[in-house]
Amino acid sequence: MESKEKPVLGDKSVYPSDEVLYSLTGENLRIWQKVIDYTTGNYENITSEWRYYNDGKQWLFKIQFKKKTIFWSGVHAESFRITFYFGNKAEAILEGSDLPVIIKEQFRTAKTFGNMRPVTFSISPDTDLESIFKLIDLKNSLK
Repeated sequence: MESKEKPVLGDKSVYPSDEVLYSLTGENLRIWQKVIDYTTGNYENITSEWRYYNDGKQWLFKIQFKKKTIFWSGVHAESFRITFYFGNKAEAILEGSDLPVIIKEQFRTAKTFGNMRPVTFSISPDTDLESIFKLIDLKNSLK
């Protein structure tokens, strides 16, 4: 779930290539890649990009369907962080889903950004990939 680790991709001149990512995250890169493969394999017109953001002084990965951002990802010491942002209108859908209670609680208690609340995962060998896949599906189903 949520992690307060410090991001490690803060050098604008170092693009997060697969080699760089593997050197920072090791085998967790393979788990993160499963999330990317699930998204691109199950949805058409998915785009993704690594981009350096000056406001946060770090590289972030964004995956989108048309103009809708499905999730953001950042690299932390030895892991990836994946964050989904849901608006208030998604609350009833999240609460009525079969997602684990801990994810619903994270959404309920999350700090709001405007009318958006995050659900964050730290990628590791014991990450609940099924819940991430359900959130990808849920995010894609929202209008």
